[in-house]
Amino acid sequence: MSDMENASIKEEVAVAAEQGKDLHTLVRDITLRALSRRSLSASEIMEVVRAVTEGVTLGLGRRAGEIKDAVRDALGGLDEALKKTAEATTLAAQQLISQGKEFGAQDLKPAMDELKQMEEMFLSTVSKVTEAAGGRIKEEFSAQLSHARRSGTDSGRMIAGTVEEFSNRAGAALKTGAVQTAGATLEVKQRLTLLASGILAGMADALQEKAKPGERKAP
Repeated sequence: MSDMENASIKEEVAVAAEQGKDLHTLVRDITLRALSRRSLSASEIMEVVRAVTEGVTLGLGRRAGEIKDAVRDALGGLDEALKKTAEATTLAAQQLISQGKEFGAQDLKPAMDELKQMEEMFLSTVSKVTEAAGGRIKEEFSAQLSHARRSGTDSGRMIAGTVEEFSNRAGAALKTGAVQTAGATLEVKQRLTLLASGILAGMADALQEKAKPGERKAP
């Protein structure tokens, strides 16, 4: 992702955070649109999370008064977007496996291992950005992140289910000796992330179509 794209995401989120209206939905939609424009690798996903979080801290820094609810809504929007990302990855993996014998569940292991780390990467990325912001923003985010680590996130629960499903499939495949080459494993990971981004774009469009008349539409 280019610096220009980062700056654009950051400013769009900052405006939403400063205005404070329906921040959960706005953060979710901005995050989904940004993610759907790129391959859903862990590094790309965390670049978006970082840019969105920086936008939230910038916008909240411009506001006066209580920000606790805004912090909760922003984190909730990010979490929902990442949950949709995990859903898209699940659907993409199922499609790849159903296409035939070229790839199997065991080829998805590297991608699933990466996906498994997403929840902690998400929380850590938000923590680092808000730590740098300092003040009340840091305090409110620290409290919300501590709660998220204790109780878990919606995206984390979705990821856990996906990883378990495909780990079981991979285990069965490995027992039968159906093992692909390292090159095939890399190819399937690349195909998975590209396919998932397309599915996610469809999810983002569907959510936007459900918006009530008068609600903010994505440009």
